[in-house]
Amino acid sequence: MIKAGIIGATGYAGGELVRLLLNHPQVEIVWYGSRSHIEEKYSSVYRNMFRLVEDVCRDDNLAELAEQADVVFTATPQGFLAGLLTEEMLSKTKFVDLSADYRIKDVGVYEKWYGIEHKSPQFLAEAVYGLCEVNRAEITERTRLVANPGCYTTCSILTAYPLVKEGLIDVDTLIIDAKSGTSGAGRGAKVGNLFCEVNENIKAYGVASHRHTPEIEEQLGYAGNCSVTVSFTPHLVPMNRGILVTEYARLRRKADGSLPTWEEIRAVYDRYYEKEKFVRLQDKGVCPETRWVEGSNYVDMGFVVDQRTERIIMMGALDNLVKGAAGQAVQNMNLLFGLEESQGLELVPCFP
Repeated sequence: MIKAGIIGATGYAGGELVRLLLNHPQVEIVWYGSRSHIEEKYSSVYRNMFRLVEDVCRDDNLAELAEQADVVFTATPQGFLAGLLTEEMLSKTKFVDLSADYRIKDVGVYEKWYGIEHKSPQFLAEAVYGLCEVNRAEITERTRLVANPGCYTTCSILTAYPLVKEGLIDVDTLIIDAKSGTSGAGRGAKVGNLFCEVNENIKAYGVASHRHTPEIEEQLGYAGNCSVTVSFTPHLVPMNRGILVTEYARLRRKADGSLPTWEEIRAVYDRYYEKEKFVRLQDKGVCPETRWVEGSNYVDMGFVVDQRTERIIMMGALDNLVKGAAGQAVQNMNLLFGLEESQGLELVPCFP
């Protein structure tokens, strides 16, 4: 059995990790870390765990946890792991970090967008960006540190990746309109997330300044082997979970001057994703919806070719707490230990 520890187990992403790992046949959770609920029974914080989890919440002592766990998940705010991680810890256990501390390779970009000093930039080169469908070959049993991608970024990158990689779109024209349920903002008490503030309302936030922007740009830049600058605007919508991205970009013309057809573009998506367990390409004319991925590790994708404007409209939907966080972390863990990648993640989307 893989011994797993979770720091931030009482946050939304941490709670989802607990739900998934309890059903994983190869994992035993040995540490439910929570700075806010030390010594409280975990099931008193999340009553859905009543009679399923008898453990109490423990502190965030990473040094002690590294001695006990084979893998540590840190579902924590930015700066937490970077401020504590040491070579000694990495020599004893593997880390899957759900924060942004090791996602961005350029420490200057990280510090600019997140407004904090990076305390352990020496580990940035080693950290593997854990977008499995793209970086699977780099996530091996030798890997010690995985930077689990953000929720918006997972959906945004995967939806555009094949077309950027193949040079079918002008990346300088890429616009990403994204919408998320309120769980994406975390479990902390914030006025902007109160029921009366969110219900019957939709609002843009982080306009031209959202922290997932440089992550999207960096990864799509690797795909296209070029510099990428995107317009990314997230919105908060009154639902618990789910992300829908709608992306717009100008199509590049073929050698004969014509635009690629729907069938030609679909063939490109198929080449990249047809064998991917967790990517579901929709039929022509079908647009992804968040309700059809809720509670699962799937990403649903679709697209429309607009011949009139010479643009393509790409759409992606996922559950921000599963594929956008905890599910992807489990996917990464499976790769780290040489397990079947989908183990513990055979989740049928729940509806209604």
